[in-house]
Amino acid sequence: MKRRRLAVIAGVVLAAHALVLLGLPRCSQSPAPRPEPEVIPMLAVPLPPPLPPQAAPLAPRPIRPARPQRPAAPPPAPEPLPTVAVESTPADAPAQPQPPETQELPAPQSLAQEQELPPAQEPAAASLPVQLPDPARLSFAVTGQAKGFNYSAQAELTWQHADGRYQARQEVSLFLLGTRAQSSEGRITSQGLEPERFTDKARKTQSAQLDFGSGLAHFSDGSPDAPIAPGAQDRLSVFLQLAALLAAAPQNYAEGTELVFTTVSARRADLWTLRVRQTETLELPAGDMAALRLDKLPREGDDQRASLWLAPALQYLPVRILLQQGSGDFADLQLRDKSSP
Repeated sequence: MKRRRLAVIAGVVLAAHALVLLGLPRCSQSPAPRPEPEVIPMLAVPLPPPLPPQAAPLAPRPIRPARPQRPAAPPPAPEPLPTVAVESTPADAPAQPQPPETQELPAPQSLAQEQELPPAQEPAAASLPVQLPDPARLSFAVTGQAKGFNYSAQAELTWQHADGRYQARQEVSLFLLGTRAQSSEGRITSQGLEPERFTDKARKTQSAQLDFGSGLAHFSDGSPDAPIAPGAQDRLSVFLQLAALLAAAPQNYAEGTELVFTTVSARRADLWTLRVRQTETLELPAGDMAALRLDKLPREGDDQRASLWLAPALQYLPVRILLQQGSGDFADLQLRDKSSP
């Protein structure tokens, strides 16, 4: 059996080899040519032009260190604006000279909002020369307007002094309205007038006592005391003190000079600042006359304006006084006559 099976397997293997050998082509035979594929005509598209030859890469430039930046020059300083040529109240000690290119005149004294000053800050004219005008009686013609009513009146100022004392009285008489009188009296010192009592009389009489020993002014109506110091004046003596200052040294009071006084009324004390203006020629009932004008600067919240003209020919006694209110009311006193008291 085994032999028979082996013979069968051998026969099968020989038959398979025979089929393989007979089915393969011989190595010497060339392969049959394949039919060429049919060529399909294509649309001719022009080729792009050849690219230019690539340039050789540039060598990198050496990096130079950055130069240090110079600091920007500062802008030129603005030129100083010119200072208004205004002088303050002269003092004994001469001002230190400054270089011409930066020289400025002293600034005017401050109003200090018209507040009362303690004695240490009193702008007194203690060291200024004074020359009292001779006793005189000045008569004024008054025109004005009050609450839309125009009026005319007469006024008189009487000024006297002797034996180290002085008296001054001013009275204004209004037709059908009565009179109003103010008076001042006190001592004469090396500083000029030192008022002791000021009285204001209209419908009733009110007064102020100036006590320079205690540095206080006392008021008859019970108003709080006000501090004062040497150089303080009342509302009548201030005009005569101005005359004494200007008559003694008119060269010290150039245009723009400001004079500051603590001025006492019958109820309070205020600062009055008067600025010197130019000399004007006035046409007065007493005749044409040259007079130096001073303007009282209004305090904060006060719409009253006042101007005063002092005549050198009359030892700087007042020859015109103009008072103006913001409402339009005014009073204008102009000299009508001068005589002995």
